Amino acid sequence: MGDRDGGDLSWDEFRRVDIRVGTIIEVEDFPEARRPAWKLRIDFGDEIGVRKSSAQITNYAKDDLIGRQVAAVVNFPRKQIGRFMSECLTLGFPGSDGEVILISPTHPIPNGGRLF
Repeated sequence: MGDRDGGDLSWDEFRRVDIRVGTIIEVEDFPEARRPAWKLRIDFGDEIGVRKSSAQITNYAKDDLIGRQVAAVVNFPRKQIGRFMSECLTLGFPGSDGEVILISPTHPIPNGGRLF
């Protein structure tokens, strides 16, 4: 099962991936992206603050994203995407048509809540 990518992860290795819940507070067009994407600003609460993310989730309308809580990895290195600096990785799964389905909590979570 865990042999796909070189073996099973230890619990300590998994805990190094800092996955937090945040609320999308702003969505902007990203016309210069190679693949259709939005520029997001996500509020992760007082400890982490607001982070920017480029997300290929254009199957969601802008208005449907504002106020939505999402899961994101907040401790990857920043990544330059065109003229935009992405500061976290918004998480999702591939849907049946190849669109990205965001990972979101089923109940409200305080911004910055950590997956464990």
